Amino acid sequence: IVGFVLGAEALGGLLAGVLVTGVLQAVNMANAGGAWDNAKKYIEGGAHGGKGTEVHAAAVVGDTVGDPFKDTYGPSLNILLELVSIVALVFAPLFS
Repeated sequence: IVGFVLGAEALGGLLAGVLVTGVLQAVNMANAGGAWDNAKKYIEGGAHGGKGTEVHAAAVVGDTVGDPFKDTYGPSLNILLELVSIVALVFAPLFS
């Protein structure tokens, strides 16, 4: 839609923005998910009171959020970036 309405220059700007923000968000989600997973393992190893404490319960919740971050959301953003780029390249002749 951006290419048809605003032209090729605007589409190039959109692609640049999508690539920069998408890569940074994918890396952030993968790292955050891994950190939450490792924090739970660290607490289960005996740090901060170990299993059965409120800290461990909070770490389990964090791990529940972190697993999808590192396993699904981060990698799927890479697929989205490729899709946006390929669609823009396929339709590029129509915008000029």
